[in-house]
Amino acid sequence: MTKIAELYVGDTLNDIQLDPVSRIDLIKYAGASGDFNPIHTIDEEAKKAGLPGIIAHGMWTMGNLAKLFTPFYEEGFIQEYAIRFRGMVFLNDVVTLKAELKERDGDVLKFDVLAVNQDEKPVLKGQVVYKVA
Repeated sequence: MTKIAELYVGDTLNDIQLDPVSRIDLIKYAGASGDFNPIHTIDEEAKKAGLPGIIAHGMWTMGNLAKLFTPFYEEGFIQEYAIRFRGMVFLNDVVTLKAELKERDGDVLKFDVLAVNQDEKPVLKGQVVYKVA
């Protein structure tokens, strides 16, 4: 595996495809996060809110993005993390996480990050600043 410090601008990290989003994933996340909004776990409540079904917590998707950098935990750390939500994630969606190195300044690496669903539609976009230790 390539070290993160050896990447060049334009290089990408290995994409990570998550398992299909399950109800149990969202119930566990609700418990861990304390976000018990029923649009994330109860079909009828999501429909009352005008949604076609339950949706994943946005922070569940954002938190999963950090998995792109897990293989490099011994080399440094995420210094900054900024994202914008672009779409909803529904039950059984398959989310793929992506990162491309956009800029280097010494040991500071700036990545564009993206999460897309199975239709390649963005559900989250942002930037991660990674500091090589």
